[in-house]
Amino acid sequence: MILWYLLLALAFWTVAFKYKRRRMYKLAALVPGPKNEYPIIGVAHDLVGTTEDILRTLQRYSYEAMEHNGTVRGWLNHILYFLVVHPTDLEMILKTCLEKDDLHRFIQKVIGYGGIFAPVSIWRRRRKILLPTFSPKILETFVEVFSEQSEKLVSRLGERAPQSSFSIWPFVSSYTLDSVCETAMGVKINAQSDPTSSPFLASLTSLLNIVCARIFHLWLQPDWLFKLFPQFNEHEKCIKTLHDFTDEVIEKKRMELQEDKTSQTEVDHHLDLQDYQRKSFLDLLIKLSGGEKGYTNVELREEVMTLTIAGTDTSAVAIGFTLILLGKYPKIQDKVYEELYGVFGDSKRPLVKEDLLKLKYLERVVKESLRLFPPVPFIIRKIDKEIELPTGKRLPAGAGAVISIWGCHRNPEFWGPDAECFDPDRFLPERFDLVKPGSYLPFSNGPRNCLGYQYALMSIKTALCAILRNYKILGEPEATPIPHIRVKLDVMMKAVDGYQVCLEKRKSAA
Repeated sequence: MILWYLLLALAFWTVAFKYKRRRMYKLAALVPGPKNEYPIIGVAHDLVGTTEDILRTLQRYSYEAMEHNGTVRGWLNHILYFLVVHPTDLEMILKTCLEKDDLHRFIQKVIGYGGIFAPVSIWRRRRKILLPTFSPKILETFVEVFSEQSEKLVSRLGERAPQSSFSIWPFVSSYTLDSVCETAMGVKINAQSDPTSSPFLASLTSLLNIVCARIFHLWLQPDWLFKLFPQFNEHEKCIKTLHDFTDEVIEKKRMELQEDKTSQTEVDHHLDLQDYQRKSFLDLLIKLSGGEKGYTNVELREEVMTLTIAGTDTSAVAIGFTLILLGKYPKIQDKVYEELYGVFGDSKRPLVKEDLLKLKYLERVVKESLRLFPPVPFIIRKIDKEIELPTGKRLPAGAGAVISIWGCHRNPEFWGPDAECFDPDRFLPERFDLVKPGSYLPFSNGPRNCLGYQYALMSIKTALCAILRNYKILGEPEATPIPHIRVKLDVMMKAVDGYQVCLEKRKSAA
């Protein structure tokens, strides 16, 4: 008897649940779905396997969206998602749907409510404080850090240059971590001296892998169930490592600032001489948020960790893919070196900020690398209110929008029939001006776009400049203009092989 009551209650609940969501079902039915979507589970069966398999599936959905006027829909059990590749639709979603999807809660457990992942109510206030810290004048002061760290990178690579193929990922990721820690927190952790001895980098890498696993494996999503798996203990251990390190840095920084304030003379206060010194993002956040009455230590940790995690992996990924592409296309690499030789000649002088403005072709190469292999290939936004897209489709409230940057960047409708080809000259002003606005968004778009875009470009170009001035990248030349690189999704998109390269020491003359 009790069983019948339970079944009856379940039936009533199901009917009420479906009735409440009837508008969602109606609008979802108007948008094509993937070819292998099943009842009840939807596409859940398709998002299993390795991180390479999962990314391959999302890429396939992106190509299917191109065939259906820019959008496909898919059910992940009871949750509805729309994958979008049309640039006009993307622009509207990124400008109007500002709330992050619930799947971001897994990364929020690591860094809290840092600017990138914070709810809109928190994000708006923090964005205003963060925005001035990315002004061009402040970013220019960091070039010296990038240059110094890139020289260390070149020195370390010298140990591997005569040898056969090796993974360059540990080298470039420790370069970006050292650079970010010095610019974001004002501390030197010397990860490049020995990447294997850096608990921060090891914990960061491990955490990103676990977060990605939780996003795509439904059985790891409920917190109570996740605690039963071995990944939970590793997750908690790594979070403690990152938080303890950052908290210690913040405490020391507050003490330093208090001592500086006490020791400053009246003349120093009047002239504000500190404004002419290089400051870390942490210094600036403390000051701009109101000093001792501003951000709490937890809020500072959230912002600094967000900057550190985003700045470390995105830049390292971009450097890695660019090096692989230059190894595949030696003629393009030769053009990059010709430009570098024109700026530096045979000198061994370090790069200065004025040099970056002269490296036009290198910048086009980096931008084309970011187009084909964006570090963040997908962004997910929550649809709070029903919206009608420029292409005519209506997306219901309660669904999620998957912004396929990968698909948008490779859509032949807007990039031409050679959209899959590696061609840096497509970023020549006269050619890029013909590309539809919104078609290029390697660091997102709209009000919640990435503030650190120029910071990342400076770091990427500085590292590539140092490497290519000293070494030639040897790789298997690609037979066609379309590069083939196996990729996987570890929150960010990375090369499966860890960016295998072979280096040859350059001679002095061009």
